[in-house]
Amino acid sequence: MKILYAYDALCGWCYGFSPAMEAFYQKHQNEVEFEVLSGGMVTGDRIGPIGEVASYIRWAYLEVEKAAGVKFGGAFLKNILEEGTTIFTSVPPAIALSVFKSYQADKAVLFASALQKAIYHDGLAPEDIEAYGPLAETFGIDGETFTQQMAEDKFLAQAQKEFYRTQQLGVQGFPTVWAEVENNFYPLTRGYTPLAELENRFSTLTQEI
Repeated sequence: MKILYAYDALCGWCYGFSPAMEAFYQKHQNEVEFEVLSGGMVTGDRIGPIGEVASYIRWAYLEVEKAAGVKFGGAFLKNILEEGTTIFTSVPPAIALSVFKSYQADKAVLFASALQKAIYHDGLAPEDIEAYGPLAETFGIDGETFTQQMAEDKFLAQAQKEFYRTQQLGVQGFPTVWAEVENNFYPLTRGYTPLAELENRFSTLTQEI
């Protein structure tokens, strides 16, 4: 069995779900393999200043906080959301995840969670490539080497491959989690799901297959 987690670093509901997913990973990492896919939520003509979607985010983040119990940090709310000129794009964080997986693929769930906290709590600007170095260093990876690798074409290609794969899997929203067993995909979540419900669905599935 493999747990397949399709998320996007800029997905607010994924940020809300990340503590549950991280706890689920910590509990089951020795039982099953985990794979994280970047979904490419903000790509192509969707890329632009966050100010263009700020009116939506201003009420949506409150819904996420209420449902999931996470907090969006002042560094994001003031320096990014209110200021309005930061370019929102899913591509650099997806590349960062691709680079990270070349080092520690088994900890991709943890890095995805750290990416979201860096953006939505600490105010990391997605296009600020140098800002990903210190994040990599928290996992014992040399930050300068990491940011240099983010410029390599192969990691962009890998990120784009993941965008395509999530489309082929029929993902219509994030987060989405499946259990993959012998090329069969069993959905565990479509959208935000509390940890207890995720655990219940996983337990039920493992009893059925």
